[in-house]
Amino acid sequence: MSVTHPRSTSHVLVIGAASIDTKGRARQPIQHGTSTPGTIRISVGGVGRNIAENLARLGQRVVLLSAVGNDGSGRRILQQAAECGIDVSHVLVDAEQRTASYLAVLDETGNLVLSIDDMGINRKLLTPAFIQRHRALIREARMVVLDANLSPSALRTLFRLIHKYQVPACADPTTATLAPRLRPYLADLTLVTPNAAEAEALCGVAVTDRESALVAAQKLVGLGVQIAIVTLGATGLVYATSQESGHVPAIECEIVDLTGAGDALTATVVFGLLNGLPVAEAVRLGTAAATLTLQCRDTVCPDLSLERLYDRLVI
Repeated sequence: MSVTHPRSTSHVLVIGAASIDTKGRARQPIQHGTSTPGTIRISVGGVGRNIAENLARLGQRVVLLSAVGNDGSGRRILQQAAECGIDVSHVLVDAEQRTASYLAVLDETGNLVLSIDDMGINRKLLTPAFIQRHRALIREARMVVLDANLSPSALRTLFRLIHKYQVPACADPTTATLAPRLRPYLADLTLVTPNAAEAEALCGVAVTDRESALVAAQKLVGLGVQIAIVTLGATGLVYATSQESGHVPAIECEIVDLTGAGDALTATVVFGLLNGLPVAEAVRLGTAAATLTLQCRDTVCPDLSLERLYDRLVI
């Protein structure tokens, strides 16, 4: 299965969060209630923005629909995105809102201990009216990629337009808390990429191992999704379509930072599908992208390229 679309010269439209990420990684076991030595890094992030940057670095024409505040953080996001080749001309800039932000604490092995996100700007500004104003971008897109930071009302409007214009759509469930917002629209999705907790929130199957993950992926396909990928961290991932299913093991590597690995996977699978790759190869290419991102301090690997992906490809 591959995604074919007549608008071969048009853009990929990414709709979702753009934020500033602050990530602290401990150098030793974290002791609660006191300070732990470590390193703190600030970078641009947001699921939608991350996916857009990965796609742009892979050579796709990308238009980003998001919102930022008229502040230093917002200007940094817009400048960095434009430098990567993302079209940010439709990003809403609002002086009365603060740019979204994400705070993560990682242990000494790079695993996430806790995180806090401040994404209120998306709920306030990425409204149904905002989506409607940009319906021409949806109509002409090769694919729409979205994250679940959009409000239920904005999602309702977006999927009505996706359905009306018959545009392929991919959704990143973002978190287990936000994932249920996508349940009404599974039949409109070409691709969905949940982790274990998000998959359970989407389809009700408790994912505890590779076998149950495959059950969840197949259930998502039964609910209308064309391609379902369930990520399992160190165990790799499973995927399913109506014709095939499989498991792709994780590539062993030293983990520097887990943040953004799932976004790299989603973006690269989208890239593969849009370029006519078989599902199995697109998924393996996505695994390679996630691995490169795990080894990178930045949320998006700055030297991501198709050549580097094929160097790391799981055969």
